Amino acid sequence: MTSVQRSQTRRATLTREERKAAGKALRDTVSRRSHATWKAPARRQDPVDVLIRSSTGRLPQLVPIRYGRMMQSPFAFYRGAAAIMAADLARTPASGIRVQACGDCHLMNFGGAATPERHIVFDISDFDETLPAPWEWDLKRLAASVVIAGYNNRFKKADVRDAAASCVRSYRDRMAAYAEMRVLERWYERIDAQDLIALIESRQWKKRIQKQIAKESTRSVVEDDFPKLTDVENGKVRIKDNPPLIFHQAAQHAAEHRRVITEAFRRYRATLADDRKALMDHYEIKDVAAKVVGVGSVGTRCGILLMMAGEDDPLFLQVKEARPSVLEPFAGKSVYTNHGQRVVAGQKLMQAASDMFLGWTEEGGRHFYLRQLRDIKIQPAVEVFEARAMTRYVEWCGWALARAHAKSGDAAMISGYLGNSSRFDDAIAGFALAYADQNERDHRALLKAIRAGRITVRRE
Repeated sequence: MTSVQRSQTRRATLTREERKAAGKALRDTVSRRSHATWKAPARRQDPVDVLIRSSTGRLPQLVPIRYGRMMQSPFAFYRGAAAIMAADLARTPASGIRVQACGDCHLMNFGGAATPERHIVFDISDFDETLPAPWEWDLKRLAASVVIAGYNNRFKKADVRDAAASCVRSYRDRMAAYAEMRVLERWYERIDAQDLIALIESRQWKKRIQKQIAKESTRSVVEDDFPKLTDVENGKVRIKDNPPLIFHQAAQHAAEHRRVITEAFRRYRATLADDRKALMDHYEIKDVAAKVVGVGSVGTRCGILLMMAGEDDPLFLQVKEARPSVLEPFAGKSVYTNHGQRVVAGQKLMQAASDMFLGWTEEGGRHFYLRQLRDIKIQPAVEVFEARAMTRYVEWCGWALARAHAKSGDAAMISGYLGNSSRFDDAIAGFALAYADQNERDHRALLKAIRAGRITVRRE
């Protein structure tokens, strides 16, 4: 039983009002104002050392690409620096209430996606670091990303502070609403993309998002992905090489390589529900290739699996290595021995609706999870937002995070702690400003390490 499950069992004996009161009482121990500051401790770890350690076990030829992406800006650096911030967050005040945390909660890890019923919903999209942990850690990382993204877009300090406070206010308001809902109501709750679009005041931004949704909704694997990602070689369909981002691993013994892939896939299939197994049995593995993804994941073993049910019936699965969460040294080890299972379980617990191909496997002592590649995904262009659009978007992110935390955590206790005033909003906005400055210093430290030859980079 996880710590979150144990807390669920305890709170079942208390009324909603008693849980709210218990949350409010926690302010006597950890005041809301105590969250407002960040100051690096005297013995804070060298951020470059943390990055180097986090690259241990990654594919060495890809690690320079990771650093090359992180060096581009403080915002790009932040996306790859979850391990650095995890250590910092562990030193900040926390109320003691735990939830299933995302672990890498920043603006680029939210977006639109299709449910298995093909409805477009807005939700968190990345769970590589998910683990039960204090709810404040996710919210602080999200708020800091708001400030860093705002600075990246050259917003004024007052505007980025207001945006961060708006994000936290949205979280607080939505958590209060979820605290009043019955449990099943919270679990059925989805943030429909069309409902969000209706809230947009800017006609231009509304039109842009509607166009993006329409484009993604009409995109198909057969017409879009299959021609771009594959070619035919010696009469056999295969994934196209596009080094250094997509490439085939050298396999000295083709038969052994095939056996390893087949066995790992067999383990993955065993993790699926019976109806998904029946669906998967229509397909046959045709090819597998490595693929470089994201920022924080660069260097881990990720790939594309090409499946075919017929000559014009392809399916692409994404395979991602799952390593221990960056939160583990500070929040405790996962109850799952396979980190792929940790990711899948956390994702299903936090999301309103998850990819129906989610499953996990193991190969050579390494853990992996699988999901559909390039299903309908809508990633807002945060880097071109003007201030008003940014504020609206971060309010959506705060809403989605509150919904995710309310599923696994005690919404009434969290809401009781947050209260009805803006005191907590202002405190986290203050923390976000201070941590954005820390992130900029850490980014400069990376650039200095690159100039000194301590870090090798590869530009794409």
